[in-house]
Amino acid sequence: MHFQLGKNRRKASWAQKLLCALTLTLGWGVGMPSTLAAQTVTIRLGPFQQSVAIADLENFAKTGRLPSGLEVLSSMLTPEVRGFLTKRLEVNPAFADKFVDDLMRSPGGREFISSIGGVIPGSTSESIKATLNFALRQANGFNALSFLRAYPGENITVDATKAISLAVDFNPNNLQSQGFGLLLERELAAESSIPFKAAFDPAALGPEAVQQQTIILNDRQRNRTIPVDIYSSQGNAENPLIVLSHGFGGNRRFLSYLARHLASYGLTVAAVEHPGSNANAVSRASDTQNLAQLLRASEFIERPKDISFTLNELAKLNTQPGQLQGKLNTEKVSVIGHSLGGYTALALVGGEVDLEELRKFCKDSLNIGEAPGDWLQCAAASLPERKLRLQDQRIKSAIALNPLVGNLFGKKGLTQVSKPVLILTGTEDALTPGLKHQIEPFTQLRAEKYLLTAIGGTHLSISDPTYPTSAATSIVKERIGEETKSLRQLTQGVSLAFIKQLTPEAKIYQPFLTPAYAQSLSTPQLPLRLVSELPASIKRWLEPVDK
Repeated sequence: MHFQLGKNRRKASWAQKLLCALTLTLGWGVGMPSTLAAQTVTIRLGPFQQSVAIADLENFAKTGRLPSGLEVLSSMLTPEVRGFLTKRLEVNPAFADKFVDDLMRSPGGREFISSIGGVIPGSTSESIKATLNFALRQANGFNALSFLRAYPGENITVDATKAISLAVDFNPNNLQSQGFGLLLERELAAESSIPFKAAFDPAALGPEAVQQQTIILNDRQRNRTIPVDIYSSQGNAENPLIVLSHGFGGNRRFLSYLARHLASYGLTVAAVEHPGSNANAVSRASDTQNLAQLLRASEFIERPKDISFTLNELAKLNTQPGQLQGKLNTEKVSVIGHSLGGYTALALVGGEVDLEELRKFCKDSLNIGEAPGDWLQCAAASLPERKLRLQDQRIKSAIALNPLVGNLFGKKGLTQVSKPVLILTGTEDALTPGLKHQIEPFTQLRAEKYLLTAIGGTHLSISDPTYPTSAATSIVKERIGEETKSLRQLTQGVSLAFIKQLTPEAKIYQPFLTPAYAQSLSTPQLPLRLVSELPASIKRWLEPVDK
């Protein structure tokens, strides 16, 4: 999912964002636990000022009925807001201290906590930390309303203008991933202190000259025109074919640097553009205010079919005289996808889409506190099927970069995958937060697997430096360009090594699929980690909280 959206394309109205910001700010805590609990919240928006009793908010959250005195806020107190008021942050109480400490150390966490000072004057980082520690240890979980009750003093005054801005940039899932980031940095570190050494550098440009050409494929049966960029060189005809799948609102040039890099090692790469979810399709969408309506539900089926159709057509080209003859090994394919393209790759490699579980989430749990990726996945909820199997047996491995997963595969859909998978996650990805969209799905995988973690990486950190991302970065702050160069280098080296496992050169490239290699490219500003299994300490952290 590569977002090319502006802030005005959010699902929530400004009023919903306002109350979202209030509950988000107050729910993440200000002040020390006190026997003198707050009774009211005063919302201040320019000359407008309205006090709301916390007890009335609690009653609204339980029953959905507006009590007397809240009619003036009826436009704000929507069912989505009601869900947000009671939404719990999933953090194991046993790890409350580590979670808060790491949140305070992460750049995004510090920025969030600092922002609270402007929303609720008088708070300090120390009081916030103490309150978070207290709230996260509660047996009945952590949510906005329980935190309101712990605020000292009879009334809380909130600067709503600043609260709206805060709500646009932060959501609980993203903050949870950020707090988790430094724990990952510590727990996933390579055990050996011996510097990594190798006979060659797989992140350096390969020896082959790369040629690029564009072909246009027409699927008349589905009425889809599919542009494909082909990157090729004088490689071995037995090498696997690589297919690239871009994210939502992107295009086939998003990972062009990676395509050129792989082709320079003798691999042929086909970068596919999906006509139903590329930049042009998003700009033509009739309802740009609702993330779940920005693309058709059928696109979750059509995208994998785009890849299968492309392979069918490339198989024909492989036998015909021309520049590509003998270079397109369509029977041994590795798919690399970013965001919604990551979903596409996982579906093609064998993941089973669980539409029943997705529909349940979208009906019962979706609210304005969720990340944009959680809203976007719900576009698939209107599909009539119970489950979807979109696997293409020609796909022998998959790389999913910041994949949009969420609830699309349910709790067991990825256990169906029997082929190698590599997943990249960024701990400051606000669009598809790492915990829900990458790390928890990684634990489902049962076959050969790798998790590449960029501590501080964002959704677009692995994009081509020349790719235009200005529209996308208007939603959230992205770390791109020169500051993420080391991550792109690691992505090049690890992707090459991962794909080479399908060739006779597998053993030569195996050392580059190790924690030591990833750490050799790590920087203090962007720590990088690579593991094939999460340690027990992380798995315990991910265990569900008993309610």
